[in-house]
Amino acid sequence: MIKKISILSAALAITFGSVAAHANVSATEAARLGADLTPMGAIQAGNADGSIPAWTGGITTAPAGYSVGDHHPNPFSDDKVLFTIDSSNYKDYAENLSPGQMKLFELYPDTYKMPVYQSRRTASYPEFVYEANKANAVNAELLNGGNGIKNAIMGVPFPIPQNGLEAVWNHILRYRGDNVQRYGGQAAVTEGGNFTIIGFDDQLKIKYSEQGVSAQDIMEDNILFKFKQNVTRPARLAGTALLVHETVDQVAQPRQAWTYNTGQRRVRRAPNVAFDTPGTGSDGLRTTDDFDMYNGSPNRYNWELKGKQELYVAYNSYDLHSDKVSYDDVLHAGHVNPDLTRYEKHRVWVVEANLKDEFRHVYNKRVFYIDEDSWQIMVADLYDERGGLYRVGVAHGLNYYEVPTAWSTLEVLHDLNSRRYLALGLDNEEKMYDFQTVLNDRDFTPQALRRAGRR
Repeated sequence: MIKKISILSAALAITFGSVAAHANVSATEAARLGADLTPMGAIQAGNADGSIPAWTGGITTAPAGYSVGDHHPNPFSDDKVLFTIDSSNYKDYAENLSPGQMKLFELYPDTYKMPVYQSRRTASYPEFVYEANKANAVNAELLNGGNGIKNAIMGVPFPIPQNGLEAVWNHILRYRGDNVQRYGGQAAVTEGGNFTIIGFDDQLKIKYSEQGVSAQDIMEDNILFKFKQNVTRPARLAGTALLVHETVDQVAQPRQAWTYNTGQRRVRRAPNVAFDTPGTGSDGLRTTDDFDMYNGSPNRYNWELKGKQELYVAYNSYDLHSDKVSYDDVLHAGHVNPDLTRYEKHRVWVVEANLKDEFRHVYNKRVFYIDEDSWQIMVADLYDERGGLYRVGVAHGLNYYEVPTAWSTLEVLHDLNSRRYLALGLDNEEKMYDFQTVLNDRDFTPQALRRAGRR
């Protein structure tokens, strides 16, 4: 049962279908940001029993010895496990676990566990993001039907959300810098623990987050971000490439996408790169809108903000991120190596999405558990058309000091029926993300996709 927090009563739960365009808050309400609420809209105070501390600014300096370009060292390497949740005791912690998390204890009773550590609220962002949040709170609006936003820039558009749709837009538009080069890959792990690494080079140009760009500029160009992905391995897939232009007003113009196929040596429009189309190289273990825990147009679902819950989530996952461990160390049969994981109790927004009658999707219902400090989806419980749990997504998060930003280092999507999982964002054996890269719009054209895709 979801434990409600007093900041949000059941009376404020508003579905997608009833969302008003003018959903911004008053100046008085916005003044709470940086007061009793953090600049991101979280409750600044800790919880009643002290197991969740107060937010005091998050990580503001990198550990000694860190240099930009390094894998991020664990600033809490001296922390000890407080206790471990496993199949023998998980029901004792049911109030602080999602149904999907509990299902993993049942599926893998001998091996799955959650080592629980001291909770540390490490999420932090540049000051200009906090200032943007304040302006967004009083200015941002949902476009007609909620299928886009306006009058917002840089920060989360709705730091004090009034409904589930605003909360999911906060996840989609949370700050992660403006130009990012990512190196890494994914692995579809068999029930027996075998896997092949699919290597990716990703480039992300987030127009919404560029300094100096106005909300009016974003609306006129109708581009939130541009994304390009090039497959680097194995040899049979190397050179395959994808380009996406994500729009602001997705009614006026839906997502634009192109693919480059090495066999055909042609760039083609790809209108189906959205919703439940299988993700690139995923062996059918994720949908396109599973990427980044959730992405894309929200128009196929009715969204409801259920309230807040205290949940054990994968946080400060620096050991899992380390370049001192290999992919073989990380990827075990059934799930990632639990000895490399770190779980902490944090407050999360709970958002439920139910498929509209007029649409189809392999997920009939999705329940997202969104970290209040970062707007990162930490857990996704995904249900099939019969109402049964189908997949469970887990984001292992940390703070990237050099930005700073809180983001996932690894996303794991468990398919409960096949007892397989997809690990997305593997970076232990790769160069670290580059948040200082300079990307140009000409890098994100179909012509650039053709150049990037050639072997």
